[in-house]
Amino acid sequence: MSEGHVLIVDDDPQFRRVLRTTLSAKGYEISEARSGAEALERIRSAKHDLVLLDINMPEMTGVEACMEIRKSSEMPIIMLTVRNTENDKVEALDAGADDYITKPFGARELLARIRAALRRSATTLEYGVRQIRLGEVEIDFPSRQVKVREEEVRLTSKEFDLLFYLASHPNKTITHRELLQAVWGPDYGDEQEYLRVFVNRLRKKIERSPKNPKYLLTEPWVGYRLRLPE
Repeated sequence: MSEGHVLIVDDDPQFRRVLRTTLSAKGYEISEARSGAEALERIRSAKHDLVLLDINMPEMTGVEACMEIRKSSEMPIIMLTVRNTENDKVEALDAGADDYITKPFGARELLARIRAALRRSATTLEYGVRQIRLGEVEIDFPSRQVKVREEEVRLTSKEFDLLFYLASHPNKTITHRELLQAVWGPDYGDEQEYLRVFVNRLRKKIERSPKNPKYLLTEPWVGYRLRLPE
């Protein structure tokens, strides 16, 4: 049984071949694309569970391709790059990526990142939270649906999982490490830039004034808290 359908997007055929061999051996179904434009065509024509997307490609960059994918899909995207500065990471995450891995990387690290991207947070039944309302925002967790002023808003899987975990612990400050490990997995804990980007993305979608949030609050140097209306 397939572990999932992964689309590998990279202009280097040798690199694609190595990834195909590695992932196929672990039970993943693989498709390939040589460019961002080809990746968009493949995504439109077939269902995929995850995209491995190289940042440095000619014509359409990986960041541009990621932004285009995000217009119609919430599936996990892991960006691949040789650059490792915080600005590079933030640029990739801002574009809609769920994770970021720097070349060269080992098979174990890649497989761990893929498992983390594909995992779901604890089910709604575990914590009992099913629906909440934040002013004009209605969130239904079993259906993974968010409406703002009666209009449906698209959240990526990781954005939704982050919101769900905070809603499962209402009015309580959750530390950076706990959030990262709950949403991304036990191998995470120091990637605070991930949380900054994802919280900002969520605020833009659910807060009327993202720069002055009413519900999704920052506790400086500690973590984040979802304040429910009284």
